[in-house]
Amino acid sequence: MTDDATPGDSKLTATKRRWASEGRFLTGAVTRPEEHRLPPGQHLVKNWPVLDLGIQPDISTASWKLVVNGLVAHPTKFDWQAFNALPQTELVSDIHCVTTWSRYDNRWSGVAVADLLDAVMPADNARFVALTSYDGYKTNMPLSDFASDAAILALAWEGQPIAREHGGPMRLVVPHLYFWKSPKWLSGIEFLEHDRPGFWEVNGYHNYGDPWREQRYSDD
Repeated sequence: MTDDATPGDSKLTATKRRWASEGRFLTGAVTRPEEHRLPPGQHLVKNWPVLDLGIQPDISTASWKLVVNGLVAHPTKFDWQAFNALPQTELVSDIHCVTTWSRYDNRWSGVAVADLLDAVMPADNARFVALTSYDGYKTNMPLSDFASDAAILALAWEGQPIAREHGGPMRLVVPHLYFWKSPKWLSGIEFLEHDRPGFWEVNGYHNYGDPWREQRYSDD
């Protein structure tokens, strides 16, 4: 699957668009992470549910590339060897999906986003990132969230390489936002001065996606 592929209309995609139009799962509660570990409207699971746009690209490490460009001092096209040569980090975090499941204490290993930023050096006027995946999926977030201490470009989960169905060989994890903001099969990171909404953000979902403020759907 090429970087400029277009996500297909799967049954799940149509269902999630309907949920957005209906305001499905909203409780109206607002909490803070320091007060409640589980965000409002969420329930705990022990498995890791699989959700995608109907495409699970099969990317070998021999062909894998990560393109980092835009407002950076050092635009880079990482191959697998170069990416793995960056400092390696282990982090533990909870994850929260907009479809209401949450999973505690996930062990990740890979490249901390902070170390990637040290390598490419974002420009002073970079304010946002636009993220692209091998299945054509796109999402966005402020650079300040992408650069959070808990954000990781994950290569492994629970001590094993991340499975293809969960975004392997590499996926982003930004645990303080709903998990649609953590794209699987990440292929591109573009640093921008102005925001660029992605797939779900133009299909009824919130542009930011804070689980504790229950920002599931667009206010528009």
